[in-house]
Amino acid sequence: MLEIRRLTEDDWQRWRALRLTALATDPDAFGSTLAEWSGPNDREERWRRRLTDSPFSALVELDGVAVGMVGAFPAGDAVELVSLWVDPSARGRGIGEAAVGAVVDFAAGRDVLLSVRIANAPAIRLYERCGFTTEGASPDDPRERRMRRPGS
Repeated sequence: MLEIRRLTEDDWQRWRALRLTALATDPDAFGSTLAEWSGPNDREERWRRRLTDSPFSALVELDGVAVGMVGAFPAGDAVELVSLWVDPSARGRGIGEAAVGAVVDFAAGRDVLLSVRIANAPAIRLYERCGFTTEGASPDDPRERRMRRPGS
């Protein structure tokens, strides 16, 4: 069974475990690095603050096991999807679509924006399947493209 579990700061250990796995497994998929979140930066208060500061953070669970994550932040009159990741063992099972759907639901009719690495073809295909179109280069990183899904 697939379930979206919205997180609070008290879920920091669960989110931490999956986030560190994501950064180690797919380091080129994120703007952050494993080094930025480990070692002396691996502090409970930092993990809690990230979840407190994020209006939407969720784990995607498959049969009770966390296999995906996603977050979202306000971006003007839109919502920005961030940190989407699916464990390689669970890819191709609808986890990414469920994560995007959770952000679309959170956006409540507003447009959803995201930036994705140009080299990340599987993620781009996922976003296109979910109704995103390319707007051009990301304003933050020339290695990324900006995509938008109109609100409904």
